[in-house]
Amino acid sequence: MKLSEQIKRNAIALISLFVAFSALGYNTWRNEASEENRNIRKAGFETIVHIGKLQRTAYLVHFDKDKVRGNPRIGWTEVLLIDDFSRLMPIKVNNKSKSLLKAWENNWQALGTKDEKAIQEIDKAINDLRNVVLQTITELD
Repeated sequence: MKLSEQIKRNAIALISLFVAFSALGYNTWRNEASEENRNIRKAGFETIVHIGKLQRTAYLVHFDKDKVRGNPRIGWTEVLLIDDFSRLMPIKVNNKSKSLLKAWENNWQALGTKDEKAIQEIDKAINDLRNVVLQTITELD
């Protein structure tokens, strides 16, 4: 029996095999993409929560002069945790997280003083990061 005759006789089986492999490939790709999106979404939500905690801490230190609930060292733990979560997200989030880390590093000691520039720089970095995280989550498939 010739090859062309065998192909004709087994055309349905060959087509079925092609469809099965295509479906398997697509399913694998879709599962990986979905898992990546879940990881980004989870890291994004956690980042948003910790951004809120950091902002609360900064406000308690600066505006309320509350050294207990607004301890700047608590702010450091939040900033570092935010930076860790940002590593699980796209590079634009990671870049804004680094900006927040730098803003906190340069200004945390001036919180609670008459230096309004400190809270403004921290607030801007927080809001920039919040916006890019929300945009990233919104853009997920």
